[in-house]
Amino acid sequence: MDWQAIWLSVRLAASTTAILLVLGLPVAYWLTYSERRWKFLVEALVALPLVLPPTVLGFYVLMAMGPRSPIGALYGKLTGGMILPFSFQGLLLASVLYSLPFTVQPVAAAFAGVDKKLIEASWCLGVSRLATFRRVIVPLALPGIATGAILSFAHTLGEFGVVLMVGGNIAGVTRTVSISIYDQVQSLDYTAAGQTALFLLLVSFAVLAITYGLQRRVWGVWRIR
Repeated sequence: MDWQAIWLSVRLAASTTAILLVLGLPVAYWLTYSERRWKFLVEALVALPLVLPPTVLGFYVLMAMGPRSPIGALYGKLTGGMILPFSFQGLLLASVLYSLPFTVQPVAAAFAGVDKKLIEASWCLGVSRLATFRRVIVPLALPGIATGAILSFAHTLGEFGVVLMVGGNIAGVTRTVSISIYDQVQSLDYTAAGQTALFLLLVSFAVLAITYGLQRRVWGVWRIR
């Protein structure tokens, strides 16, 4: 098995998940409690990676971060001429955009399930919105937050289309486990491809099993309380 590609995929998935937890929670909070009429446009934009072909999203991200684009030019100035395409940093940016709905949607659903009476009671006691979010909403929504984080990790671990468009196939830099499997199949090394694919299958199944197991356990404890 290509352990270098596996380690790169794990690193990419962990980094993407950490960033999405920081960005996704505020977005999910706004989508849950905002009363803006145009909120549905933001919801559609967040969910767009679910229906958009990965190669299409990868193409637009590649164009947006190219060295001649505003984002690419700014990144080049800040990093002394480095470019985002075909780099781990560019791969990370694309993965965050591609996995955004896998974090936001479960977290938003968890936020919506929090009893509004508890939130209003916190406000009536003089607790700020930020403190209420931290002390009331987040603890009660932990199963949904955990689900979003683990789904984002597993989804990023198996990315292919976006990764190939934005990062290419550079060993040790952008060659993830999914691209490694593709290379092994192309070189007719079905044994190695089968081993790597089985490893990814088992990891994905274990991640999902742990997610659902923890979710059932947490909800069961809360129901007893």
